[in-house]
Amino acid sequence: MKIAAAQLTCVPADLSANTERSAALAAEARAQGAELVVFPELTLTGYELDALAADPGLWLADAEDPRLDPLRSAGIAVAVNAALRTAGPLPALATLVYGADGSHVTTYAKQHLYGHEQGVFAAGGSPGRFTLGGIRFSLGVCYDNHFPEVTDSAAADGCRVHLASSLYGTGDGIRELATVYPGIADEHNLYVVVANHVGPAGRWTGCGRSAVWAPGGLPLAEADDRTASVVTADIGA
Repeated sequence: MKIAAAQLTCVPADLSANTERSAALAAEARAQGAELVVFPELTLTGYELDALAADPGLWLADAEDPRLDPLRSAGIAVAVNAALRTAGPLPALATLVYGADGSHVTTYAKQHLYGHEQGVFAAGGSPGRFTLGGIRFSLGVCYDNHFPEVTDSAAADGCRVHLASSLYGTGDGIRELATVYPGIADEHNLYVVVANHVGPAGRWTGCGRSAVWAPGGLPLAEADDRTASVVTADIGA
């Protein structure tokens, strides 16, 4: 199976524009032969925490929210991250996975909220797992991946590929991105796919470098630090 990691510069708090940008990248990934594409953290709004706290209209109502239709109809499986309404007063910071036919596969809510996210989102409590094309996948969102139990449990549960929707900025974020994820691939013998922002992202500047690593930590593909793009790599069963 070929998998793509997408990176983009989001339009602040514009769900419609970001969905269209994501759909275009999904189409590009599909044209390159990918069967699944992964997007960065808070793709649909950008990392705009103040706007998300102030305007519940920026939260997805549920997994069938029609505003996702352009992305769900791209003809490729997608893992896209957004604010998702919950039964409580705060949304989840969630990755929603859809099949190539647009059907909802699973939803994973970020468990380890980073600093200022804690007043904006409700933390999740369930592991993210799904199977596609006979391959078992796990999910993590940015800071989640700094907690060994997230990927320890994924490997123990028979996952072969770990997908991370993330935001790493210029500066220390470059080092973290280049250290944490190949380390996961090496320690757990997993393929690791990271989708990151590139350019302005809320209070940060995304450093790009979305990438795929093979088990053992060997880099298979890496995007640059300035271009909205997709990179693809073949994932073995």
